Amino acid sequence: MNQRLTQLSNWLSEQNIDFAFVQTKANVFYLSGFYSEPHERLIGIFVFPNGEPVMVCPNMEKPQAKAAGWEYDIVSYSDSDNYWELIKNYLNKKGQGGQKIAIEEEHISYLRANALNKIYNEAKFVSVEEKLNSLRLIKDDQELALLKQAAELADFGVEVGVNAIKSGKTEMDILALIEYELKRKGIREMSFSTMVLTGAKTADPHGNPGITEINRGDFVLFDLGVVLDGYCSDITRTVAFQEINDEQRRIYETVLSAQNAAFSICKVGTRVGDIDKAARNYITEAGYGDYFPHRIGHGLGIDVHEFPSMSENNDDLLQEGAVFTVEPGIYVPNVGGVRIEDDIVITKDGFESLTKYPKGLTIV
Repeated sequence: MNQRLTQLSNWLSEQNIDFAFVQTKANVFYLSGFYSEPHERLIGIFVFPNGEPVMVCPNMEKPQAKAAGWEYDIVSYSDSDNYWELIKNYLNKKGQGGQKIAIEEEHISYLRANALNKIYNEAKFVSVEEKLNSLRLIKDDQELALLKQAAELADFGVEVGVNAIKSGKTEMDILALIEYELKRKGIREMSFSTMVLTGAKTADPHGNPGITEINRGDFVLFDLGVVLDGYCSDITRTVAFQEINDEQRRIYETVLSAQNAAFSICKVGTRVGDIDKAARNYITEAGYGDYFPHRIGHGLGIDVHEFPSMSENNDDLLQEGAVFTVEPGIYVPNVGGVRIEDDIVITKDGFESLTKYPKGLTIV
């Protein structure tokens, strides 16, 4: 088995768990290398403390699973099959017990949990997510190489957007150009819905782009990322169009300094929550504390938002190989908002920023 499957299998043995059932797109990919959107169909992996794992997937996905490197059994099914019956038969033939089953408790549906419970009436469910989160937290060299490439493409996306800013252009005009140019580079999927906001709409941290035109004196905020071979990037940059007033300048410089305050303690052994506090304290002291409504960042990898949550109450300590975002922001209604976000990896010497698009105040 590959190292990831082996680590999970060993953990199941240590915890006296009969097997783990993993069925989220990200965790299936992490364990198998098979990246596929199942929609309503089931693609899952059963991992055992002893013996080889088995994958469950639709017949039409089976060739792709094998091409991705899956060397073990596959229980495949057609749309007319009851795949739980097929799973039951396979597990029974294997003589597999099921008194204690590890599941992704935050993501498994009641329907699927209930189907498992019908196979093993006395089953006790425990969570496998904490273990998978801890495995996925530390990126290996191959993962880091992909994350760096994804970050470079995010930098390119911002560059396209900034160069496209002109009077009369709408948010959607620029958004469409960004995604078009990224697709020309081979990017099929964005990490999330690309965000281009202008003017007062930049004061909404998760605003919706539309046909709002860019006007002189507006902030223009870009938040985007790509998926490259299963790994995500996430960058935010904010620029001004043609001119900027004193308050906008003060907001921008405060956010940039707050990010630098957070960066100054990003190293092995730092308490995660202290990174949030470093930026939050700086913004609060500048008088904008009420306008920074979100955490400083989030883990980044196969999922664009993954473990750990970079919130001020997180007592975990940073480890080498952890990748996450640092993204302070200030959002003042009727004035505008600024967010600056970078993807970083913790190294033995501190940290490295994967995103590199310039952050000095830019007036286009």
